[in-house]
Amino acid sequence: MDRLSGLDASFLYFESGTMLMHVCGLLALDQSTMPEEYEFTRLRDRIGERVGSNRMFRRKLHDHLLNLDHPVWVDDADFDIEHHVRRAFVPAPGGREELAAVCGDIASQPLDRGRPLWEFWVLEGLADGSIAVMTKMHHATVDGVSGASLVTELCSLEPGAPPMTSSPPSPKGDRPSDARIIVDGALRMVRRPVKFARLLPPTVGTVGGWVDRARRGRAMPAPFTAPRTSFNGTITGHRAVAYSRMDLAEVKEVKNAFGCTVNDVVLTMCSGALRKYLTDRGELPDQSLVAMVPVSVHGKSSAPGTNKVSGMFSSLASDIDDPVERLRAIADQNLVAKEHHKTLSASILQDWAQFAAPNTFAMAVRVYSKLRLAERHPVIHNLVISNVPGPPMPIYFLGARITGFYPFGPVFDGAGLNVTVLSNDGHLDVGLIACRELAPNLWELADDMPIALAELLDAARKQTGAPTPSDSSPKRVRRAARA
Repeated sequence: MDRLSGLDASFLYFESGTMLMHVCGLLALDQSTMPEEYEFTRLRDRIGERVGSNRMFRRKLHDHLLNLDHPVWVDDADFDIEHHVRRAFVPAPGGREELAAVCGDIASQPLDRGRPLWEFWVLEGLADGSIAVMTKMHHATVDGVSGASLVTELCSLEPGAPPMTSSPPSPKGDRPSDARIIVDGALRMVRRPVKFARLLPPTVGTVGGWVDRARRGRAMPAPFTAPRTSFNGTITGHRAVAYSRMDLAEVKEVKNAFGCTVNDVVLTMCSGALRKYLTDRGELPDQSLVAMVPVSVHGKSSAPGTNKVSGMFSSLASDIDDPVERLRAIADQNLVAKEHHKTLSASILQDWAQFAAPNTFAMAVRVYSKLRLAERHPVIHNLVISNVPGPPMPIYFLGARITGFYPFGPVFDGAGLNVTVLSNDGHLDVGLIACRELAPNLWELADDMPIALAELLDAARKQTGAPTPSDSSPKRVRRAARA
């Protein structure tokens, strides 16, 4: 029986009309590389051919009123590709703002839980004649790493080549009877007190260790210590998206100049853009912003389920004006945070999520949102910043070259902004998604990303004595971004 893990199921329980628990991705495509001329129905049918043999695309939720445990996955006997691959038209003039508005509308709509939890939207009408695809998958069925892997099921290294990765065809499984679901759920519920007793002592030890590390200055930032900003409030169901693209070689040039990691540079770039965004709004806090950084534990956790993720709190040193000093502060803090994170069990989040109760969680989420409790207690963290590895070479989506792959994660009450960075073909593709009411000018933040990187790059070249091209100065980048 393919029962959801507690962490996978938690994304179902947390979902409401305002907190939508799907992850999205915008694929910018050059259809001129396709072996055949682009035509929507042909593209849809080819997607259907590739996903039809993969059970990850065919499975849907099934539950019973008397089931005491999490739902199960079953094959959709009525799977129809037309329910999952749709088309939409970007209004004139078909620029990035119009494209992002359509993507925001798609991200604002929940997935149909009566069908497999994914959709692809083919977007036409772009000013340059290209097409785009907005992917949408529920977090209950993918995390950042597995979601990117699923997309590669449709991609190849050459326009007419077979997929570069391909799961073996998965036969349709027998649907479990309701009686089996109920009995198995009851047995799992009976065993929960024993599991709880086993988990409690090491968890208490983790809390004590955190306190001890904090006293010695060797702990990551604690939750509920972040300053409040305009995007740390109660969210609505409306989403705004924006995106940006940078040269990965420039990020690595900064990394090499200052002896840090790519992730340190990414966080510093985000911090610099957030400083500019908040300063322009007159609300930059004196205290540093705190990001929650998801950490993949694929290969480290033996816990069941699709989502293999942990989390790390990271200071963004946004209270430091100088970009180099900010980078050094973030790099130092990240070393401490990583050391602290290694002391935590890789499966602690999955282990505790097994105790998630659907009705209790769903009711708590709605009460929390209705009473706007996110605005009544200290901020847990300001935003989520995720860094996802992607393909280092050009790849082709059903023959169309991917010229941009911008990921968008979920947002939550109290943290209405998500920034996800994906490395793709020598670039960093940055996707930003936010509650539209809490971050109405998201393009300003997106445009400040390359400016923040340019400031770091300028400082790196001064550090190493390398020449600075005239088109890479922060002022030049700022003018290009605004254009």
